[in-house]
Amino acid sequence: TVEPEKEGFSKERLARLTAKTHSYVDSGGTAGVITVIARHGRIVHFDVYGKADIETGTPLRADSLFRMYSMTKPITSVALLMLYEEGKFQLDDPLEKYFPEFKDLKVYVSGSGDQMQLEPPKRKPTVRDIFRHTAGFGYGMGQSPVDKLYQEAKVTAGGLKELPVRLSKLPLLYHPGTRWVYSVSHDVQAALVERLSGMNFEDFMSKRIFKPLDMKDSSLGIPALDLSRLTTSYSLKQGKLVPVDKPATSNYRGVGGGTSLTSSARDYLRFAQMLANEGELHGVRLLAPGTVRLMRSNHLPDGVWMGVGDSSVNTGTGYGLGVSVLVDPVRRGNLGSKGEFGWSGAATTHVIIDPEKNIVGLFLTQKMMDDRVYYNEFITMVYQALLE
Repeated sequence: TVEPEKEGFSKERLARLTAKTHSYVDSGGTAGVITVIARHGRIVHFDVYGKADIETGTPLRADSLFRMYSMTKPITSVALLMLYEEGKFQLDDPLEKYFPEFKDLKVYVSGSGDQMQLEPPKRKPTVRDIFRHTAGFGYGMGQSPVDKLYQEAKVTAGGLKELPVRLSKLPLLYHPGTRWVYSVSHDVQAALVERLSGMNFEDFMSKRIFKPLDMKDSSLGIPALDLSRLTTSYSLKQGKLVPVDKPATSNYRGVGGGTSLTSSARDYLRFAQMLANEGELHGVRLLAPGTVRLMRSNHLPDGVWMGVGDSSVNTGTGYGLGVSVLVDPVRRGNLGSKGEFGWSGAATTHVIIDPEKNIVGLFLTQKMMDDRVYYNEFITMVYQALLE
């Protein structure tokens, strides 16, 4: 770490971030939190507070392991972009070029069960669509008739080989390119990595990303190596933290492109810093600068925004190739720079990368499906401490 002032941060103001995150733990809101801020690749703040497991009293450590859930997604997109740089596909190639299973996809119109009405898509879903959640796929998390079909089909349960087959039997939720809906698209990306590289996804991630970046605490699923460092995840029930997933009995297993990463603060910081450096870390280059700039640009069509519900509502946030992109800080209503990008995970983990100010921020806890309060307050606390 370096003195915050050397990188334009105020030590006094960073103390507000520390006080705020410690209050989450002290008030019983979550078990433990790690926050990290780096600027120009130099760490100005690294704070570890609370417990990895409340019952055993195990303290949270700087090298504790976290279930990253959807923070797997940006790494999956980097894997696929590495193959893009090898000329293996073009962004606007139809998916059916690589997945013949998708040749006859239909779009949901109305009804349910035997009365369900479908129609052909106005255009075929493309590789760009699976990068930006505009292909028409879903996650099965809603209440629509199509979501119910996703739930019944257990789309991701059969692994990456089976995924395209299961998906091909389900209708698309909407016409490709007309909406942003969070989806299994990153699992389709992982299946595409396998088909284009001839490697299984786990091996590709290990050999092409984790090892070159020295991400030695990172794996897909729960690592056999060191369960003693794995945190317990919790959810808040009637105001009390209840364990959801404990290390010894963890069901955080399986390999997918959307949600299977286990990692540490150090490792995810290395990945994020590589993106902040436009594709390179300590002499190891994964992507060209132009590819990272393409990744962090807003790829959503005009009139489509990222958000919950109606994606025609301007939230100020767009979506790039596997990352959210801040298009309009005023519209979003919190501090941050235009062009800031990143993503979050289901256990309340967040990464922000700000190319304009050369900042990487990391917020890690293990509290399931928390609302956006921690995220919004973290953004505020990072930027209020930056004085240049």
